[in-house]
This record gives sequence, C-alpha cells and structure tokens, in this order.
Amino acid sequence: MNTTTPARLSWLSGEVRSWQAAGLIADDQADAILAGYAAGRRLSLVRLLLAVGACFVGIGVLWLVAANLESLSPTARVVLVATVWLAALAGGEVLHARSAPAPVVGAVRLLAALLVGALVFQAAQSLQVPAYEPFLLACWAAAALVHAYAAGAVTPLLVGVVTGTVYTLWAVLGSAPSELALVLTLATVGLAAVGLAAVHDARTPEFARAWRLSGVGLLLLSLVVAAIPGLDLGADAPPLDLVVGLVATALLVGAGLLVGDRLARAELLGGLAVLAVGAGLVVWQVGTYAASDPSSQDVVRAIAGLAACATAAVGAAVVGTWRESTALVALATVALVATTALQAFTVFAPVLTGAWLFLLLGALLVGVGLGFDRMRRQVAAAL
Repeated sequence: MNTTTPARLSWLSGEVRSWQAAGLIADDQADAILAGYAAGRRLSLVRLLLAVGACFVGIGVLWLVAANLESLSPTARVVLVATVWLAALAGGEVLHARSAPAPVVGAVRLLAALLVGALVFQAAQSLQVPAYEPFLLACWAAAALVHAYAAGAVTPLLVGVVTGTVYTLWAVLGSAPSELALVLTLATVGLAAVGLAAVHDARTPEFARAWRLSGVGLLLLSLVVAAIPGLDLGADAPPLDLVVGLVATALLVGAGLLVGDRLARAELLGGLAVLAVGAGLVVWQVGTYAASDPSSQDVVRAIAGLAACATAAVGAAVVGTWRESTALVALATVALVATTALQAFTVFAPVLTGAWLFLLLGALLVGVGLGFDRMRRQVAAAL
C-alpha cells in the first residue's frame, strides 16, 4: 500500500468518484484503486529513529577513523572500513530487492553514504594526505552522489548535497574569505540545486524534491546572512572557484528554464532575484555600522533586508503550498523568524534594551507569524 498526504488522497478520491459517476470505471475498480493508498505522514517516528541511528553509527565509524585506530596497520584500517562500507552498500540494495520497509532501506543506504566518507578519509590518511583538505569532502560528495543515482536513493543524495555544499564553501572562503563571497556562494549553490530540481521534475520527482528543498534552504540562508548589517566586502577579487561555480550555475539555470514547467521557471527566476538582492544588500554599505549607535541609514538598510527576506519567505511558502511540501513552508517560516530576530538584536538593541527589546521582538514575531499564516491559508484556499 502506498502512503500519500491527506490532501493528495482527498484529491484522488474525488477524481476516482467522478470517474465512477461518469461510468469510466466500475465500482469494484474504484474501490481497488483507493484501497492501494492510505493517508500518512512522510516523517514517522520509526523513520526518524532509523535515520538518527544510522547517523550515529556513521559518525561513530568516522570517529574511529579520526582516532587513527593505532592498533591496526594502515592497510588493515582501510580494509576494515571498506568491508563495513561494502556490507552496508550491498545490504541496502538486498533489502530494497526484497521489498523491505522503506525506512529500513533508507537508513541502511544512509549508513553506506556516511561510511564512504570514512573510507575516503582513511584512505587519505594511509596515503599521507592531510586530513584538513577540502578535496576529500569533494571525493565524499562525489561518491555519495554516484551511489544515489546508481541506486535511485534519496538519502545518499542528501549526504552528497550536504558534503558538496560544505566543500564548496570551504574551497571558496579558503581562497578569498569575505561575507560577500559567503553570500554569493550560498546563493549560487542554492540556485544550482533549484536548477537541478527543475531538470529532475519529469523523470525523478523524489530527487527533484530533495534538490529543491536544499536549494531553497540555501537561498533563504544567503538572504538571512546578507541582511546582517556591517558585512565585509573583502579586498580580494572573486576566487576562481566562485567564478566556475557561477558559470556552472548559469548552465543549470538555462537547462532548467528549457525543460522545466511554468512553476519551475518561476522558482529559477526567483532564485536569480535572491542572488542579486543578497549581493546588493552586502554591497549596500551605508557608512561604518556602529552597533552601539546605529544611524537612520542603518535602520533603513535593516528594514530593507527584513523586507527582502519576508518577500523570499512568502515566495517559498507559496511554492511549498503549491507543491504540498510542508518542509518548504517550514523553511520559509524559520528564515523569516531568524531574520526578524537578528535585525531586532543587531539594529534595535541599542535603542530598546532589556524588557522593551523582548517586548518588541515578541510583538514582531507574533505579527509576522499571524500575517504569514494568513497568507499561507489564502494561497492554499486559492489553489
């Protein structure tokens, strides 16, 4: 039996009953169709526990690798970690072939994606490669992505996205550390992920959901960071890694605009706007920001940053409501709350101290929350 959201099951029931009333299908066929679906939540307690357990096991293996396993030779350490990784890799596919419960298969595949990172670091250690080398994260991300696409598995894809994002940030900021580079990197990786989501929509919707969730989250995070006052532009020119990333992202955006539907194109255009606005907020330096005595221009910039984040959050909530993704709506809410809190403590704290600051922040959060929820309900009703 397939599990789907209550909203989708309600829609399907209405469609099936309308086909039945029109005589397109018989009564027993309608009942058979509906009997194959049940309403449920995507994130069950069992799925959560299995995922957390797999993460703990994977982190434990990584910890053992970091501890160097002095009692074993370098070759024995590599063989041991490789054996455990291969067992998890093969075990996940065997369980999938035997139609094991999806949470169990996902947890074992997640464990394999974490263990391949342990194998990469252990092999690098045996080859005398420094542990603090971002290239190792790139190898980990590539191995996890290959696993994801070879097995059609979402959990290794998530591991690959996280490690790949960390590698990109490390590589870019290691070359030219600045807040502008940080904002541009977050937005670039996020926009590239949204472009990949548009490419995957038609054939692999599960991968599209994972790429879209990651991309929207990174785009919103870039705006939250850009809204912080007093950011540094940096004296160095944009590093080559960032330039290459921008070119690759432009190609992915072009591919998404070509093959994506109308909503996917709107998401890509919104992502481009977020990148441009985020860079503009960082460049918008209104004198030297003074935390103890912000000027009126600083307050205007803070309000502009909050308005930009609110607009992006509303857009993400609309997309989440349209696609029936509670995760996207939750990301939009968290981004809006984080920006409101940051602006309150960085800009208004010198003016309103103590209890007054918390009263203002509480009132802002309540007002923003009520308005945001009302907007989301209106969009849901319109759809």
